[in-house]
Amino acid sequence: MMTGRVLNYYAEGNTARGFYSLYESNLQGLDKIFVLKGGPGTGKSTLIKNLAKEWNEKGYDVEVLHCSRENGSIDGVIIPELKVAVVNGNEPCAIVAKLPGLIEQYIDMSEALDIEKLKKHKKDMIKLTEETDEKYKLAYSKFSEALKIHDEWEKIYISNMDFAKANAITADIIERILKDVRFDKKAVVKHRFFGGATPKGTTDFVPEITKEMPKRYFIKGRPGSGKSSMLKKLAATAEERGIDVEVYHCGFDPHSLDMLIFRELGVVIFDSTSPHEYFPGRDNDEIVDMYEATIAPGTDEKYAAKLADIIKRYKKRVKEGIAALAEAKEIHDSLEEYYRYAMDFSKIEAIKVKINNYIESIK
Repeated sequence: MMTGRVLNYYAEGNTARGFYSLYESNLQGLDKIFVLKGGPGTGKSTLIKNLAKEWNEKGYDVEVLHCSRENGSIDGVIIPELKVAVVNGNEPCAIVAKLPGLIEQYIDMSEALDIEKLKKHKKDMIKLTEETDEKYKLAYSKFSEALKIHDEWEKIYISNMDFAKANAITADIIERILKDVRFDKKAVVKHRFFGGATPKGTTDFVPEITKEMPKRYFIKGRPGSGKSSMLKKLAATAEERGIDVEVYHCGFDPHSLDMLIFRELGVVIFDSTSPHEYFPGRDNDEIVDMYEATIAPGTDEKYAAKLADIIKRYKKRVKEGIAALAEAKEIHDSLEEYYRYAMDFSKIEAIKVKINNYIESIK
């Protein structure tokens, strides 16, 4: 049997606007959501990973929701064909239940914990939890400062922008991508991140997400050159016409957009600038250069010194934010050790069997 497709993305982000969750959008339309509760190190990520691998190898497409706070950790798996998901229900990516018991089913991983083993470490565990929270606050504070600096960066280009040309390019892109397509249905719109800030720096899944799309548009430009505005108008037009769209938000500022995928049309269009800069590699790939088309010639050169100062300050704040995420992860790892020591992992296998039995019964 052939394995199914795997779509990797984030449904959460460490952003300039704090921890940002898009879980609700990705869990819409499902019939069953298993919500795993329990402390760090209680086996949630491992269980989800194993389920994703197992069902993917059975030939099912799976969506793997990555954890932005720990590289390599998984916070959820969705099997779209079976309309079922298994997700981490802990803070900060807490899942709001719409129909508890009927759709959402809570599973308490701490049932496999020996609480007596944890009691003697209670003070240390409280201290580690508080220290972790402080590091996350620091990270989000640094990213927020970076966003204010980024606004300075954008202003330079906005003040040198030809808005009529930007609107014309947007209209042209809408025409080229959507043509006269109109479906007699309500569009399904999913909101996600393709990457963002993690303890190991900025990461993304752009190559994997876009590799199967027949037509790829790479948007080039500068901050404030109209990239996100174009994507917002394109997404809104597609939704009005009943065209499904995957909306990928900016991992730094979730109020901005970085990518749209129209699977029904076989098209992806994305912001291909740093820190997620990619270049065409196939005959059908196309560049849309917003700087060349909309910004007054010589703007980079005219403001070179000012831009250099802004970029230096911006990168410094981002680097400090990422360092705080890494420190938070390190402290959190110490907390996880206490839970691992107190876990009976044989009981976790029983939980996995229970979930698998349900999925088997609906396939």
